[in-house]
Amino acid sequence: MRRISIIGLGKLGASMAAAIASRGHQVIGVDVNRRAVDAVNNGRAPVQETGLQPLIEANRTRLRATMSHVEAIAESELTFVIVPTPSDDRGAFSLQYAAYAFREIGRALRAKTERHTVVLTSTVLPGATRRGLVPILEHHSGKIAGDGFGVCYSPEFIALGTVIRDFLNPDFLLIGEFDATSGEHLEACYREIIDHPVEVRRMSLENAELAKIAVNAYVTSKITFANTLAEICAKMPGGDVDTVSAAIGLDTRIGRKYLTGGLGFGGPCFPRDNIALSFVARALGVSADLCVSTDALNRSMAARIVSRLRGIISRDVTVAVLGLAYKPLSHVIEESPAIALAKAFLDAGARVLGYDPLAGTAADLELGGRALILDSVRDCLREADVVVVATPDPEFRTLTISDFASPGRQVTVIDFWRILPCELSAVSHIVYVPYGRGGDDADGGVLQRLWGETALHYGS
Repeated sequence: MRRISIIGLGKLGASMAAAIASRGHQVIGVDVNRRAVDAVNNGRAPVQETGLQPLIEANRTRLRATMSHVEAIAESELTFVIVPTPSDDRGAFSLQYAAYAFREIGRALRAKTERHTVVLTSTVLPGATRRGLVPILEHHSGKIAGDGFGVCYSPEFIALGTVIRDFLNPDFLLIGEFDATSGEHLEACYREIIDHPVEVRRMSLENAELAKIAVNAYVTSKITFANTLAEICAKMPGGDVDTVSAAIGLDTRIGRKYLTGGLGFGGPCFPRDNIALSFVARALGVSADLCVSTDALNRSMAARIVSRLRGIISRDVTVAVLGLAYKPLSHVIEESPAIALAKAFLDAGARVLGYDPLAGTAADLELGGRALILDSVRDCLREADVVVVATPDPEFRTLTISDFASPGRQVTVIDFWRILPCELSAVSHIVYVPYGRGGDDADGGVLQRLWGETALHYGS
């Protein structure tokens, strides 16, 4: 049985604490928020996350929380630090909260005789752990890293809404180590938490820090590539982004994940990690054009969409945006493409309705009351002249023809994820636009101008 402490009881920290406890280990969590500490100690989840509440309830004998770093360090052998590292104006990550945590851990280590391993899990930039945080530990503990205590950097590759599942079923484990003993200690702990074989990559702190943001930045470029394919297919007669993506996804150099062309990427990680990699590149004198272009294309998508709909968007048009979170089944609206789209419609003068099964309240606050957030998707459909399916939420997949406007009032349906029944296109009062598929009005003239001369030349 391992004795683990976790600093920070947010969505990742609380989920990791409960998951580790569920594997039979003793876990003590630390947070500066009394409510979070009290929640854990009373068997309640301090945050909303799928599966967290029952996991905490089932492991109360192995999981508790405190506001004392000294207590947590004294009662554990290894500490995960999972605190916010917010982006600053440059695109870098602030170490303010991490530095505070490392200072408190250092003070606690001063009184500890046995070796202790400190593991930073929060996303940081290359060099932050060794040059920014380890000196804080050394100063306040009076000990030397690699001798008096161990240090690792080990981020998790998880998604909100599936944190517990992702943590317990990783594709691989990434360990940046200050010294080999630290890496061995962390790997041994992971082996007793993850109950199936998993590949482990151990490396320097700096390489691990770079690898973390590189993964997310690469995924954003792949999403943006898929979205570009969708835009091309939408303009091409007979174009179908799903057909094209399914084909290229069979190439093992590419793979199938993140190839569904749609509205764009958002959330608390993808946009900022992409910008952070751009910051690192520029700081090292390397071109950051790829990251900059990816971010620019993603951020301009809402404006491009509204521009194309200029002919049907006016002050007397009601637009319903279905899905407001950055992804389905999420409360999170941070960097949500759907919110950006709703704001663009509002700025164009439209009346905007919105619906999301989980993120409605947060979206209402973000939109400042300018949009009308409804409690039912069907209420949105009854009033809308234009319907935009902004996220592929399972609830929207159940919509049928009868849910849309009745005959006598035309409605335009823009389905960014192509999840609605194709039969909508056959209904006289519905203009169904499955984004990423070229219809009869796609510009075949461009292709004719490109290749018609060849046909004429060799056909004569």
